[in-house]
Amino acid sequence: MPTVLRLGAYRFYFYSHEPNEPPHIHVDRDHQSAKFWLKPVALASNIGFNARELRKLQSIVAEYQTQFLEVWHGRFGTESR
Repeated sequence: MPTVLRLGAYRFYFYSHEPNEPPHIHVDRDHQSAKFWLKPVALASNIGFNARELRKLQSIVAEYQTQFLEVWHGRFGTESR
C-alpha cells in the first residue's frame, strides 16, 4: 500500500494490487475510509466519513489530482483504465 500523501490526519494511498480499475485513491483517517476516482474526481465508496468531511476530501483530491495521476501511471502504467 504505497502512501502517496499524508495531510494532517489523512493518509492518501493506492493498493498495489488494483491495476485493473480506473485510476483512484484511497483515503483513511482513524477507522474511516473512502475511495475516490481520479478521472473525473468522484466519490467511489465511503465507510464512516460524514458528508462535510467527504466534501473536504473531494476538494483535496481535486487539488492533488495531477500528482495522484502521475503516481498512479508511474506505478501501473498508462494502460490501466
